[in-house]
Amino acid sequence: MEPIAEITGTIVHGKGLGRTVGMPTANLQPDRDSVIPSEGVYASRVYLPEGVFIGVTNIGARPTVDNDRRFTIETNIHGFDKDIYGERMTLSVMYFLRSAHRMKDLGEVRDQVRRDMAEALRLLS
Repeated sequence: MEPIAEITGTIVHGKGLGRTVGMPTANLQPDRDSVIPSEGVYASRVYLPEGVFIGVTNIGARPTVDNDRRFTIETNIHGFDKDIYGERMTLSVMYFLRSAHRMKDLGEVRDQVRRDMAEALRLLS
């Protein structure tokens, strides 16, 4: 299957909120010429110097943790928790999983991302 989009950029610091509930994310600052798909949550292949991984990527606003419409591209990478700030990353955005929506707290977000990751693993393994 062809990816929906390929996004390459540099991993930058985010707010660090995901890490507080055991769900660290890699926040991608895309290169200027990147074509970004519509907002939503996607199953992605993640290409890092350390290897190729499966991830769940949120593109767009984060309604549970931000009151503004700040646009982000952040990926929870399956089985990966290393300091990769400043590294280059490419995302092959493969499958749309769902729209983003406000949840009651970060615990609910974590539980949803776990379900999303199970689906991403099913689709991409």
